[in-house]
Amino acid sequence: MRAARIHEFRKPVVVEQVPDPTPGPGDAVIRVEASGICRSDWHGWMGDWAWVGLSPQLPIIPGHEFGGEVVAVGNEVKGFRGGEKVTVPFHYGCGHCEYCHSGVPNLCDSTAIYGFSWDGSYAEYVIVRDADFNLIRLPENVDSMTAAAIGCRFMTGYHGVMRGNVQPGQWVAIQGAGGVGLSAIQTANAVGAQVIAVDIDDEKLEKARQEGAVAVVNARSSIVPEAIKEITKGGAHVGIDALGVRDTILNSVLSLRKGGRHVQIGLTTAEEGGMVTLPIDAITAMELEVVGSLGNPHPAYRGLLNLVSQGRLNPKSIVEREVTLEDVNEVFDNMTNFRTKGFNIITQF
Repeated sequence: MRAARIHEFRKPVVVEQVPDPTPGPGDAVIRVEASGICRSDWHGWMGDWAWVGLSPQLPIIPGHEFGGEVVAVGNEVKGFRGGEKVTVPFHYGCGHCEYCHSGVPNLCDSTAIYGFSWDGSYAEYVIVRDADFNLIRLPENVDSMTAAAIGCRFMTGYHGVMRGNVQPGQWVAIQGAGGVGLSAIQTANAVGAQVIAVDIDDEKLEKARQEGAVAVVNARSSIVPEAIKEITKGGAHVGIDALGVRDTILNSVLSLRKGGRHVQIGLTTAEEGGMVTLPIDAITAMELEVVGSLGNPHPAYRGLLNLVSQGRLNPKSIVEREVTLEDVNEVFDNMTNFRTKGFNIITQF
C-alpha cells in the first residue's frame, strides 16, 4: 500500500510503498477513505511530547483521525464484518482494565495512539487492534470525511465542553481558534452558551464567529483577561485552553469569575515541557477549578454522533481543504507557521 512515513524528526515525510497490514485474531483492517492531518501529528513529527511518553519510534506512519470501511477481520472479531463504515477514537483502549470497564477508556492503563504507538492512517489501510472494543460504527448519514473531522480535534473539543459542565447562558472563553478551539466553540454554542473566542489571527477569529462565537478577542492587541472580564461583566464561567501554550493557559485561568472552571485540553510544546506555573492563590481565594480533558471516551461517541447525525453539530464546516498524501509536508509547514485555518483531510491516497 502507499503510505506517508516519518523517517526523521523535522525532515520531510516520505510517500512510499509499504506492506499491507494483516489482522491478528482480534483485529480489523480498515480501508482509509479520509484521514485528518492533526497538529498532534505535527508534534509527533517535531519529536515533541517525549515528556509524556508520546515521541514515536521511527520510521512510523502518522495519523489518528480517520474514517473508512472494514475490509478484513480476525477470526475472533464478532461485532463487525467487511463493508461496514467505521471510525475509532484516537486513543486505543484495551477493553479489560478498570478504566475501560468503568466507561473511561480514554484513561486506559494500556492506552496507545495511532501514529505514535504504532502505524496510523496516512495510508491506504490501517489496522485496528481489539476491534470489537475500539471500532465505532458510523450512522448512515455520517460519512468518512466527517468521521475524520471528528476523529481527534472535534471529539476533543466536544469532550472539553462536557468536562467544563457548560450550561445554557454561561460565558465560555476559548483560547485558540484552530481545529480544537473551533470544535469547542461549535459545541458550546450548540448547548446554548455564550462563547468568546481568543486568538492572534483575525481570519481565525472571523471563522470563530461563523461557528458560533458571540464575541472575539485578539490577544495581540488586547490584554485578554481584562477584555474577557469587560465583555462578561465579571469573567467567564468556563475557560477552555485549546493550545497548551503558557500564555493561553494563564489567560484562561485569569479570565474566570469566582467559582469558574478552567478546562485544559491542549498539551504543551517543547518550550513548556509539560510544566506551567499557575496563580494558585487566585485559584484558592476564588474557588476556581482546574480540570484536564483527554479525547472522548468510547461510550460518549454515541451522543456525539447523534448530534452530528441530527445536524446540530457540523464538523465538515471546519474542513479547510482536502489534500493528498503528497501534500502532508506542505500542511506540516503551514502548521509550523500557524497558517492552517481548520481541518486538512487526506482523501487521495
